[in-house]
Amino acid sequence: MKKILLLNGPNLNLLGTREPDVYGATTLADVERQCTEHAARLGYALECLQSNWEGALIDKIHEYGRLYKSGEALGCVFNPGAFTHTSIALHDAIKGVDGLPVIECHISNVHAREAFRHHSWVSPAAAGIIIGLGTNGYLLAIDALVRRAA
Repeated sequence: MKKILLLNGPNLNLLGTREPDVYGATTLADVERQCTEHAARLGYALECLQSNWEGALIDKIHEYGRLYKSGEALGCVFNPGAFTHTSIALHDAIKGVDGLPVIECHISNVHAREAFRHHSWVSPAAAGIIIGLGTNGYLLAIDALVRRAA
């Protein structure tokens, strides 16, 4: 069974308690459970990783680049959190694994928020972007990977 990576960056471990007016009351555990069940219904295994450390995210992208090339992975759904706006290293990691489809996903509409959130270093390397649809965006990103591969 091919794998999909659900990757979440800094502070997303605080979902459900951090700024619920912006991010809602759904916890990261809820998101991971919903996404795991959704991926299974579509015939895929889901691996989840959340890290506040940029290097851990980069290492996991590298790993999935190898899995994708060997036919074991379908792609990655990635909410880079605040690293979206600061990390050229994440951009380079995605570009460096040449071919791994990454769907960038954000719970809130970053373009309706503070100006510093309007730029993403990840977007130019991503296969697609889902922004502002709440945690349902994660499910849509999984669907996008599956449809893209069909």
